[in-house]
Amino acid sequence: MYTLTDSGQVAMTTAQEQFDHDWRAFDRAHVWHPYSSMTAPIATYPVVAAQGVRIRLEDGRELIDGMASWWSVIHGYNHPVLNQALRDQLDAMAHVMFGGLTHTPAVQLAARLIDITPAPLQQVFFADSGSVAVEVAIKMAIQYWYAQGHTERTRLLTIRNGYHGDTFAAMSVCDPVGGMHELFSGILPKHLFVRAPQCRNDADWAEAELAEIQQIFAHQAHEIAAVILEPIIQGAGGMRFYCPQYLRRIRELCDAHDVLLIADEIATGFGRTGKLFACEHADIAPDILCLGKALTGGYMTLAAVLTTQRIAHGISDADPGVFMHGPTFMANPLACAVANASVELLLNSPWQARVAAIEAGLEQGLAPCRDFAHVREVRVLGAIGVVELHHPVDMHWMPDEFVKRGVWVRPFRNLVYVMPPYVMTAEDLAALTQAIVEVVGLAEGRR
Repeated sequence: MYTLTDSGQVAMTTAQEQFDHDWRAFDRAHVWHPYSSMTAPIATYPVVAAQGVRIRLEDGRELIDGMASWWSVIHGYNHPVLNQALRDQLDAMAHVMFGGLTHTPAVQLAARLIDITPAPLQQVFFADSGSVAVEVAIKMAIQYWYAQGHTERTRLLTIRNGYHGDTFAAMSVCDPVGGMHELFSGILPKHLFVRAPQCRNDADWAEAELAEIQQIFAHQAHEIAAVILEPIIQGAGGMRFYCPQYLRRIRELCDAHDVLLIADEIATGFGRTGKLFACEHADIAPDILCLGKALTGGYMTLAAVLTTQRIAHGISDADPGVFMHGPTFMANPLACAVANASVELLLNSPWQARVAAIEAGLEQGLAPCRDFAHVREVRVLGAIGVVELHHPVDMHWMPDEFVKRGVWVRPFRNLVYVMPPYVMTAEDLAALTQAIVEVVGLAEGRR
């Protein structure tokens, strides 16, 4: 790496030397953060520690975390039970390949997941992340139909405003118009999209919601491998909520047309909506279930795909006789060990009462935002609170305003939303929502 000295001489310095001189400047110049520009970067805030629901910055300030580190840190940071689970596993082994080998943390986690998910889901495939879990689910559905001799069943059907990840197969089932991956629409597989449900609760249900999907099933079911959707709550595609009856009817239509149903519960799983899994709101079971994010309590990257014996045996009993996927770090023992501890910690806690209390606090605390003319809607479900604006937020201004008020909230597009850790106190939640009300109120004056 070359730089100019004060005298104009060319001097060579290493990246390490630049890091040692000013690591924050090196970060800005060389480290590409998610969804960011290298030429017009937004501010990043150096973190040195995290405890409970608080993130401590290098300058000593503490922020109440409203994001649970992208919805995953449900138990709070630096939890002694999860810390100990990692230490115990580290003393045994940090990693071993899962091809041809096995270990108890992974098998125990599989048993736990089978016990807490709907009964038809009996087979567990571990993956690295939520996006990879969706890739696995899509491959699983397509390979199943290939194994049954239906090689024409290669398309997915999904609803608009959805988000399923950033890898290629996952991007192909995200909203292709106005979504996060519109740029790549010309090179992605062409799947089938229908209008997102408009019903907010079962009282609003109208059978007309299904007209478009019924028409597609009537004419194209023979080429559809699976329907994939986020049950009850659509996440990063727009933070939209919809009624359980829609999900029930989709399950019925899939059964009627022999189409598989994939439930992407990467964001909603493990209690976030007030149910352990969002599918429980509709009392349905998918054929394939994707889990991630909160699976390890936010400690390590890990995801899981659960499916039925019908699908697993259907794939395994036909050429090539194996499922064609195998991540290097699949079922990492450290990740599985902390996931076991996290699931047990959740199930043994009063998580339903905690989520209900957060729901009530969000509803009360965010209510004043409904009075702002630039706010389109405020909606709350479980430990999820959303303030939708009429216009996109200023990402160079708004996050800094939240930091000034001692909270961490990362909005996107026209949405200011929070998914706090379940252990957040009423006092911290009130401080969080008050900061949102203040910043959202100031946002209108900046337009």
